[in-house]
Amino acid sequence: MSVPGLHDWLASRPAGALARGPIAIILIEDDTEVTSTLRHHLDLGFARILALSPEPLSLDLAPADAARVTNLIWDTRTSGAHVGAVNAIIAAVPTGTWLYYGWNAEYLFYPFSETRRIGEMLAFHAEERRDAMLGFVTDLYPAKNDGFGPAIDREAVMFDRAGYYALQRTDQNGAPASRQMNFHGGLHWRYEEFLPPDRLRIDRVALFRAAPGLTLLPDHRFSDEEYNTYACQWHNNLTCAIASFRVAKALLRNPRSRDAVDSFVWAGSERFDWSSQQLMEAGLMEPGQWF
Repeated sequence: MSVPGLHDWLASRPAGALARGPIAIILIEDDTEVTSTLRHHLDLGFARILALSPEPLSLDLAPADAARVTNLIWDTRTSGAHVGAVNAIIAAVPTGTWLYYGWNAEYLFYPFSETRRIGEMLAFHAEERRDAMLGFVTDLYPAKNDGFGPAIDREAVMFDRAGYYALQRTDQNGAPASRQMNFHGGLHWRYEEFLPPDRLRIDRVALFRAAPGLTLLPDHRFSDEEYNTYACQWHNNLTCAIASFRVAKALLRNPRSRDAVDSFVWAGSERFDWSSQQLMEAGLMEPGQWF
């Protein structure tokens, strides 16, 4: 069966194909952990997953799960590939639809995500008059670099428990931006000399509601400044985490950085147990009023 391109599918999609949310947009740039990424987000309760890839995918999913995944052709390997894809989908879905975007080998976590469906959590977040949720990209890496490649040993994964910091973000006039910070840490911070300057931040507005005229910017912020805030004006709100192998993959595959990485493990490393509780205890996401 032929796989349509993203724009073609959006123009001729079946009636109701995007009527229900939340919807996950997964940009697939290589063959690393594709199935596990899709299964993780299916298990969270996304109504539909749009899996964007340069070539058609061959997925090992149960029929009920496969029915919720739509594979579409998109050149995910170009710089800024997420911008055009996400903005096209924002314009196509009903106003107010919750969307998430990420890449393969990235796994969304939110407080108590093991026992609470994402639709339930987002309904609560919307009741707090929030249309977006700040996320922190939490770099994952192997306990040992030997043999690290397309197959990831999910039982021997580490993350940085320490070494995170935030800097005040300024607006276009140089004044402090209200409730906005630039967050840093993880491999993004420890290996910053190998990363482009525009990819050093770990904050990403990963969950958001579609709105007329809303656009995603290349640096993972949005055209609506309120979407870029970490909390409302009255109290702390939920935040989420995106556990991601992307930086580790890039550092070990890039010839310039590969020889400089003997081991990612350092004094601030901790074994990752794939739980939201561990991420909350590490301060990498905030439950707010969500209990």
